[in-house]
Amino acid sequence: MAGHSQFKNIMHRKGKQDKIRAKIFAKLAREITVAAKAGLPDPAANARLRLAVQNARAENMPKDNIERAIAKAAGADTANYDEVRYEGYGPGKVAVIVEALTDNRARTAPNMRSLFSKHGGAMGESGSVAFNFEKIGYVAFPLNVASADAMFECALDAGAEDVQTTETAHEIVCKPDDLAAVRDALEAKFGTPNAARMDWKPLVPAEIKDIETAKALMDFIDALNEDDDVQRVITNADIPDAIAAGLE
Repeated sequence: MAGHSQFKNIMHRKGKQDKIRAKIFAKLAREITVAAKAGLPDPAANARLRLAVQNARAENMPKDNIERAIAKAAGADTANYDEVRYEGYGPGKVAVIVEALTDNRARTAPNMRSLFSKHGGAMGESGSVAFNFEKIGYVAFPLNVASADAMFECALDAGAEDVQTTETAHEIVCKPDDLAAVRDALEAKFGTPNAARMDWKPLVPAEIKDIETAKALMDFIDALNEDDDVQRVITNADIPDAIAAGLE
């Protein structure tokens, strides 16, 4: 079965997290606050918050920071964040989807449009590139929670469509409407997953054919990730191994 690792969604360059640790913590804290505000402030009773806290811990975010982010959700002066999506094309005509959490759309939208333009791309309207992707539910678990066969069997029983065990994780794909049920069934058996979210599967990958375009694309993605409002960047870029090696 086709696995999520084959989608080659480019998130950010290896090692970038170490250089922008404070910014990463700020983004994780924002997601924790939004998750806590959207449901109960108790991770045990709020799946989105539970995953947000786990992601923060995986990045070695201090416990005090996590607790402050949860407590902030109860504050009367807490900003209301909207989940927004921006779409367009980047270098190499790569389709790009940007997911953001913003308390000021009038700030974020112009920033995104400027970044697209500055890096040789073009931001379009909502839906302008989404047709290049299929919306899916995605869940991932660490390898040590189960064997490949056990995960495969349990995931299919839970309603998953695709299951693949890679060198780094068990990756499960399901229909968007089945995400909650699949996540809950697998979490009950294997514990909190590494990831559980709606995701985007490229239908037609855009192959990058030269190192210059690859570098321009990665610079663009890095610039998007530098923006405080941006939470995730997804593309349909397919960078061959020979070219990717030149990006290290």
